[in-house]
Amino acid sequence: MKNRVVIRTVFGLTVVALAFGACRRGEEGIKPTYRELTEAVYASGSIYPRNEYKVFANADGVLQQQLVSEGDSVSRNQLLFVLEGITERAREQAAGAVYRQSRSNLSPDSPVLAEQEAQVRNARTRLENDSVNFFRFQDLYRQNATSKAELERAQLAYQTSRNDYAARQSALRRTRNQLFVDLQNSRSQFVATEEEGSNTRVKSFVAGKVYEVTKKPGEFVRRNDQLALIGSGRAVYAQLAVDESDFGKMRVGQEVAIKADVYPDKIFKGRVSKIYPKLNRVDQSFRVDAEFVGEQPDAYYGLTVEANIIITKLSRVLTIPKAYVVGSDSVWVEQGGEKKKVKFVKGAENFDLVEVKGGLDENTTVVGSRL
Repeated sequence: MKNRVVIRTVFGLTVVALAFGACRRGEEGIKPTYRELTEAVYASGSIYPRNEYKVFANADGVLQQQLVSEGDSVSRNQLLFVLEGITERAREQAAGAVYRQSRSNLSPDSPVLAEQEAQVRNARTRLENDSVNFFRFQDLYRQNATSKAELERAQLAYQTSRNDYAARQSALRRTRNQLFVDLQNSRSQFVATEEEGSNTRVKSFVAGKVYEVTKKPGEFVRRNDQLALIGSGRAVYAQLAVDESDFGKMRVGQEVAIKADVYPDKIFKGRVSKIYPKLNRVDQSFRVDAEFVGEQPDAYYGLTVEANIIITKLSRVLTIPKAYVVGSDSVWVEQGGEKKKVKFVKGAENFDLVEVKGGLDENTTVVGSRL
């Protein structure tokens, strides 16, 4: 029911003219005649831009700046919005302070290292003194100028100083290594928080057109809130809904005649580019996409369209007006002054005409259901 009305709307006077001249009308009925017949399937839908995407916030904060408006053209990586991210800024400041402290701890003027280096120097001085003292007591002991107990005390002091010096050196190396690791970690954390801070600066991933802005300056924005809708500017396509009963006739590459109310005097040409196999159970339809061929409408998002998808084009076939068909495959004919109901073989059809593939010929007189 819906299909028939709109097919007349899209093709306009062309279809009406076909019906008017399709058959030779006699005094008591009409006779089938040969002519062109185009079979089409009705579809409704909307126009959308290619590469459409929604711009989302990557951080919490207050929208501080809105740098674009609906209808603006944008380039790739263009700055669109700036958020005032309070939490992110505080984290970035804290990470920056830790990073600066870590660099200071590993610098030549590091107070942490200066203390341990001083301990190493003191340990080395004690080791040198205890070493000189130990060897001096060795010489005295060989000369029987000192006791063995004095030599052993000097030896113990030397060994203790040597162990302490090695321990101080090891501690200094461990501290240097740990400070180096801390520096790398704090640097990574600082870079990460800087990148998170950059999330408050929202940029466009593609060049295109802004179709909608959903947040205004001063509004609080949460992570993953939508800020805008952007799509490619002139690159548009028609997203159509085809009734379930007609879906089996769809093929990629079929011609499409597309009409929009905002262009009352234009019919745009297109071709089926993609067929989706999932049924929309809400309206019992399948999605079919069509690319425009040649001239295309301006990039108005969601523009409503009606379309005829051309199934077959027959150059010369025998036809009768569809209004004379009774049921699905019968007509009333005049034979010898009597009215009879006969079946015929039906082929392609459109709103006004039906192809006759058998059962009737151009000499048959077809009459209406009432004389």
